[in-house]
Amino acid sequence: MTGDKMTLWGTPHSFYTGKVRSYLIKKGLPFREQTLADPHFHGTVVPTIRHMVVPVLGLPDGTLLQDSAEIIETLEARHPENLMIPATPVQRCVAHLLDAFGTEGLLAPGMHYRWSYRAEQEDFVKAEFGRAVYRGASREERNAAGAALMDYFNDFLPALGVTAETIPAIEASYEALLEALDAHFQCHPYLLGGRPSTADFGFMAPMFAHLGRDPVPARLMKMKAPNVFRWTERMNLANIADGEFADCTESWPADDAIPATLEPVLALIFADWGPQWLADADLYKQWLASQPTLPAGTPVEVRNERKVHQTLGMVTAPMHGVAMTRASAPNGLFLLDKALHAQAALRGQDAERWQALLARTGGQAVMAIALARGMKREDYALVLI
Repeated sequence: MTGDKMTLWGTPHSFYTGKVRSYLIKKGLPFREQTLADPHFHGTVVPTIRHMVVPVLGLPDGTLLQDSAEIIETLEARHPENLMIPATPVQRCVAHLLDAFGTEGLLAPGMHYRWSYRAEQEDFVKAEFGRAVYRGASREERNAAGAALMDYFNDFLPALGVTAETIPAIEASYEALLEALDAHFQCHPYLLGGRPSTADFGFMAPMFAHLGRDPVPARLMKMKAPNVFRWTERMNLANIADGEFADCTESWPADDAIPATLEPVLALIFADWGPQWLADADLYKQWLASQPTLPAGTPVEVRNERKVHQTLGMVTAPMHGVAMTRASAPNGLFLLDKALHAQAALRGQDAERWQALLARTGGQAVMAIALARGMKREDYALVLI
């Protein structure tokens, strides 16, 4: 970490690295990217973070940031030019909401299409895992290194609610979302209009590395939603303007408006993922009630431990017509709470326009969630405030 460049430790096939990489590119911040094979990662980064996890961003002053949301919020505060979080109230609410859904709500489809179709794309995925940890000229050694890691991640599917019973619902929900997004990206280069926002970066987490690069879901996206695939390409290009949208201003819509083509996307999110958020909120309420004296700084985790993938236990909720049982990840609520806080700041006509949008898209129940205690990122973990 020298000069003015930041160092991003991650991999091309990493879910959350795709979110941070796209943000850095669109923000215009210079960085170099290193994989886990970098000796500095094992010698300094892992002992500091105390987790083997990516992405990690090293700032020129030596600061290490790990969580994708924390990375973006920290850099937005340090670099107020070319802001990626809308300042207008309704657009800010929508940006936080879409970021929360993309970052956590699409984790199950992303992992499903990677691992349920493992046999059809084994060689590609093996090479991607291998390049993350191996530096050398031998393809055989790279592939062997990748194979050694794959079973560990493959075993995540049941905890994400991906089973033989839920797979048809997961695929139907995802394909409906692709259709709505494809119609939107026919009219707009980014989710909120003419420039990217945190909404886009949240969606890039699943839509790039897993759903846009792995052979089976990438083919699905290219064939059924080519505008979505083109958006994944656009999100890794530094220029904001795009020749396909020559008449589109490089800005979010005037008067804090939301593109009409985005409303079907919001409706699908509330319909399919709303019950999951409500189940998460109910379990969080129960967890807090069972331990009413937990001090600030306690990890939000069923055993109060620092973990990469924190959970409060299992929840069951309907997903596209079937019951999905999965591990409840408090990080999804933490991100949703940013939208809830933005909503609480609305006043007058802004509040009226927001409530009208929720009524049209079926979001009233989700946006009525109220968390009894807030959460924050501290010492590379999600903890109680």
